[in-house]
Amino acid sequence: MTIGRMENVEVFTAEGKGRGLKATKEFWAADIIFAERAYSAVVFDSLVNFVCHTCFKRQEKLHRCGQCKFAHYCDRTCQKDAWLNHKNECSAIKRYGKVPNENIRLAARIMWRVEREGTGLTEGCLVSVDDLQNHVEHFGEEEQKELRVDVDTFLQYWPPQSQQFSMQYISHIFGVINCNGFTLSDQRGLQAVGVGIFPNLGLVNHDCWPNCTVIFNNGKIELRALGKISEGEELTVSYIDFLNVSEERKKQLKKQYYFDCTCEHCQKKLKDDLFLGVKDNPKPSQEVVKEMIQFSKDTLEKIDKARSEGLYHEVVKLCRECLQKQEPVFADTNIYMLRMLSIVSEVLSYLQAFEEASDYARRMVDGYMKLYHPNNAQLGMAVMRAGLTNWHAGNIEVGHGMICKAYAILLVTHGPSHPITKDLEAMRVQTEMELRMFRQNEFMYYKMREAALNNQPMQVMAEPSNEPAPALFHKKQ
Repeated sequence: MTIGRMENVEVFTAEGKGRGLKATKEFWAADIIFAERAYSAVVFDSLVNFVCHTCFKRQEKLHRCGQCKFAHYCDRTCQKDAWLNHKNECSAIKRYGKVPNENIRLAARIMWRVEREGTGLTEGCLVSVDDLQNHVEHFGEEEQKELRVDVDTFLQYWPPQSQQFSMQYISHIFGVINCNGFTLSDQRGLQAVGVGIFPNLGLVNHDCWPNCTVIFNNGKIELRALGKISEGEELTVSYIDFLNVSEERKKQLKKQYYFDCTCEHCQKKLKDDLFLGVKDNPKPSQEVVKEMIQFSKDTLEKIDKARSEGLYHEVVKLCRECLQKQEPVFADTNIYMLRMLSIVSEVLSYLQAFEEASDYARRMVDGYMKLYHPNNAQLGMAVMRAGLTNWHAGNIEVGHGMICKAYAILLVTHGPSHPITKDLEAMRVQTEMELRMFRQNEFMYYKMREAALNNQPMQVMAEPSNEPAPALFHKKQ
């Protein structure tokens, strides 16, 4: 697919939101509105030895740059493709004697590109890096302090022979990274591995119930339609996860992106009643509900601590106790209950206790389906994981149904060429075949399944991490 398609969109002034992008033609679910390569991008500090610095794919064996010993690549092709962007970085790292953090590396890469190409519009860009919002004037005291440290470190790292930029311009670039940095995920879309600046994407405004989604696929981002979009309609994406009450989402958006969300879901507090839903019969008192919310918050803190220490059996114990107390009080869409179900199903799957995990995963999916947009990428990934858990537990009918549902969502959000969609298609074919066998002869099916699982290593779920799913936009913690 060619990068671009910028004729599909135009910049306009969105009421109360500054600039935005609108569609110049009609789109339908799964259409790619535009694709864009990063203006500049870097791998996260913690993954520099495990991820290719060109294509951001996670690989077992990577080639290391012989000069700076820092940059890592899949092969000679990736190394050659990187040289234009790595050349200055390579000599700067050797001169500086150490590797600066990801923010400083990204700022430097942006400025070397500005030095090479000037500050105007680059090919296929609707906006220049100079014109992206930086929100530096909205920084709090702590952020101002961090900015000063970053600028000081940057000045030590930046080579004297390179073009010298003003302090104001350097601060602008750090501000741009802070509020426009987009999270890059590995090839399967399961782990956040880096951060990049995509100027055109930076023009797309937020909505808690958006009409588009963004996916990183094969070295580029794709803006994809979630449903029908009319000509002239504004294009929106969600900067944060929808699964929270409107008040909390608004707080998060104000803190991280410095704006007040005025989307319909926030103004009308849509779905807030479901997020905080309680049992109907008998209806608990407000006092009981308040106590249960506090108990859930306290438990989540204990769970975080136990997870960070790798005490997974303790996590399961805490979740079970909390769910037992929540059940007479909370409805099945209550976010505190859903958070517990999500954690306990993930951890039990990792511990290979698939039978117990499958029941929790089913309940989680039932709740999610009533809350998320039907074509939400996070919903698709959650349904996929729940389907796998049920398949591992031997619940072939439920597992196959969930895998089909997840596949339908991911065809829209990720597209058929994305590695995770291809994996899911293979799983769908396999579970369909197993389901046919199961319906013909249940006894024989279980016998063959047992033999197959004994012969091949069980597909173990990834170790649960404290990291949430890769967020759309990268925020410095």
